[in-house]
Amino acid sequence: MALMFTAKKLNLSSGLCSFLLRLGSPPAAEIVRELSCMARFTSTSAAASETVEPRGMEGAEIFAVKDYEDYRRSLYGGITHKALLVDAAGTLFVPSQPMAQIYRQIGEKYGVRYSEDEILHRYRRAYQQPWGRSRLRYVKDGRPFWQFIVSCSTGCSDYQYFEEVYNYFATEKAWHLCDPDAEKVFKALKEAGVKLAVVSNFDTRLRPVLRALKCDHWFDALAVSAEVANRIGVQV
Repeated sequence: MALMFTAKKLNLSSGLCSFLLRLGSPPAAEIVRELSCMARFTSTSAAASETVEPRGMEGAEIFAVKDYEDYRRSLYGGITHKALLVDAAGTLFVPSQPMAQIYRQIGEKYGVRYSEDEILHRYRRAYQQPWGRSRLRYVKDGRPFWQFIVSCSTGCSDYQYFEEVYNYFATEKAWHLCDPDAEKVFKALKEAGVKLAVVSNFDTRLRPVLRALKCDHWFDALAVSAEVANRIGVQV
């Protein structure tokens, strides 16, 4: 597959490279190196092309593609990356405020009096406990599990309180993208022919969260553990 990129299109900043490297998989690091290498090839070829043919970039791009293909063959014998899988929480996006702060703020009108430190301590203790008889925490919308966590963390079993907390974490107010330049990274990968997917251990709120953050259209596929378990009929 010919990758017709100019140096300008592949001018990945150190911030963008750092974001891709944070995805945590060896292929991601290789893609960063290769895109950077291709940008270098394109830039070098463009300089050479301007000496011979100052008008247009077409000749430079042809040289760049050939150099890049030679480079890939030297590494992988012609094998190319077909896809990149990205985790969601902690990789693509992170909480905008500490969980304990949200639990306390919303909980004040429901009688929650624990400090944020105490809520966090109780949250961690609850999260480490066996979750009933189920092998899966995030089944369908995950409500039973999260109701258990919220109640244990705050000492408040008011269902209206739980629903308010639960629904808050399905909105754009609760999350923000890890890197403001993430869209540029994924756009460059897509233009390079790489298929992109989010694969996450999450409940069914993930889809509305991605829509709220306006990044759902970046990806070709989305695999959510709760949905997968439902479709294959896993015994829980």
